[in-house]
Amino acid sequence: MTAVRPLLLDLFCGAGGAAMGYHRAGFDVVGVDIKPQPHYPFEFVMADALELMRLRWRDGRYDAIHASPPCQAYSPHLRHRARPSDRLIEPIRALLKATGLPYVIENVKGAPLTGGMLCGSSFGLPIWRHRYFETVPLIMSPPCRHDLVPHPLNPYNTKSKRRDGITGMTDPRWKAAMGIDWMTGDEIAEAIPPAYSQFVGEQLLEHLARVA
Repeated sequence: MTAVRPLLLDLFCGAGGAAMGYHRAGFDVVGVDIKPQPHYPFEFVMADALELMRLRWRDGRYDAIHASPPCQAYSPHLRHRARPSDRLIEPIRALLKATGLPYVIENVKGAPLTGGMLCGSSFGLPIWRHRYFETVPLIMSPPCRHDLVPHPLNPYNTKSKRRDGITGMTDPRWKAAMGIDWMTGDEIAEAIPPAYSQFVGEQLLEHLARVA
């Protein structure tokens, strides 16, 4: 018989950086995004994540939920372009808590999250890319190891432009460093390395096994 894998709902899923990590950890994944995501590698539903949570999450399919709300309202570099309606962490947190399921909210520095930070250097990746995770249950995060990656790749460094015009997020070195090879440059700019969510997902699975 084939073992049934736990099912995770991936809200604000983008092109699936987080989803791939959860898949590798041992989850099946269903992604939800308000925009079409033709490169999302798993089952996908185009819908407003907040509306879906208000209306449809009670179908009993899911064992855990991940949410990566847009970061523009919290990023120091993009905050000036954000609208008040872009601040989605508080409303999605309330909806996630109401489910009673294990959940994860991921975002950038400056977001109102309580929890740990993950860094590419902690996983042997040649990048830093700090991202913050609020998790229920609490998940411990490893420390940064910037000493092991003193000169991380920087996709925003225009000096890295090659003679063939490849630069930034389209640079194959950056895709390899992120562990992502199925996205466009614009998609990868919004993604997290799958190594991050695989680490989180493995701990979620341990929690699910304990409470089963």
